[in-house]
Amino acid sequence: MDLIDKVQGKLAALDAQSLTRRRRIADTACAPEQTVDGRAMLAFCSNDYLGLANHPRVVEALQEGARLYGAGSGASHLISGHSRAHALLEERLAAFVAPNLVDARALYFSTGYMANLAVLTALGAEPDAMIFSEALNHASLIDGARLARAGVSVYPHGDVDALRGQLEASSAGTKIVVTDSVFSMDGDLAPLPALLALCEQHGAWLVVDDAHGFGVLGAQGRGALEHCALRSPNLVYVGTLGKAAGVSGAFIAAHASVIELLVQRARPYIYTTASPPAIAHALLTSLDIIAGEEGASLRAQLAALIEQLDSELQLTRWQRPVSHTAIQPIVIGANEEALRVAASLHAQGLWVPAIRPPTVPANTARLRVTLSAAHTREQVAQLAQAINQLEAM
Repeated sequence: MDLIDKVQGKLAALDAQSLTRRRRIADTACAPEQTVDGRAMLAFCSNDYLGLANHPRVVEALQEGARLYGAGSGASHLISGHSRAHALLEERLAAFVAPNLVDARALYFSTGYMANLAVLTALGAEPDAMIFSEALNHASLIDGARLARAGVSVYPHGDVDALRGQLEASSAGTKIVVTDSVFSMDGDLAPLPALLALCEQHGAWLVVDDAHGFGVLGAQGRGALEHCALRSPNLVYVGTLGKAAGVSGAFIAAHASVIELLVQRARPYIYTTASPPAIAHALLTSLDIIAGEEGASLRAQLAALIEQLDSELQLTRWQRPVSHTAIQPIVIGANEEALRVAASLHAQGLWVPAIRPPTVPANTARLRVTLSAAHTREQVAQLAQAINQLEAM
């Protein structure tokens, strides 16, 4: 039992620091109003920014995809699992982001985590490669950098001057700068125009993980590159399809030669079963919505709700990092207090998660409020009032 005792000791240590994570069971579809653990809740915790996860057209397309292609793919993409639905999705995605990429091609992955592992391990496989990683990058980017053969240099959050110094001091033959576009725990945007200018100056790749920007940012919902009006052959773009697109998976888009390199060398792509074709089929409808008039209307609704929450939250003790995105953090500090506040909101039927280390730095435990175009103004007002009252206690 010594092995079990050690494991139990580690679990007890996490609990003593208020770091134990617990799952809740959603009994209904992803939406603002859900039944969770058998109880009605108003959720402010999903990344379903446009409300497409339970959109009738997307649900119908998923059902149609299952009828056309069955339940599973049966093999990896390079064996027999690459369906017509996957091919059509990749063509549509490449065309969608083409205004911001040169000779664009796209490659679909089962998850965003796998996409990030793939791009960094493939590009960073050269013996003379160096990865320059943003300090607040998502865990998947950190893990991808660790798994690559490249050296790794971390630059401070949003610090373009520090990155410039690192690039100038580097003699690496292959330089890869990697950053989130919208940072998942703070909601702020990376300085992408300045980063791209540096990369072009130093002959470096700029890998942009747009997990929280795709579908939301830009006039057409094309994401952070459209939002910042960027276009360059140095760009490698990662978009997530399980957040604003409402379904599942992710894609990498870049120059066609980069994508072919990933097909040939990216182990997270080569050695895994392809996702069900029905998922890819449903995503074609998601893209239709994002690119059309309904998508524009949903983005306008989301922007109005973000502005409403910003105006109605009146906090004096807790900190609110500046965020103009759907991610609205409220930094409380201590793990115990963040858990207490989240529990108090939960008792009122409001589902807002408490985020603690190691996801965020020590002493910055927070509520991570996420808004969706599917929320109403009345629901946002209810949340703001509840948070204001709890902070005043």
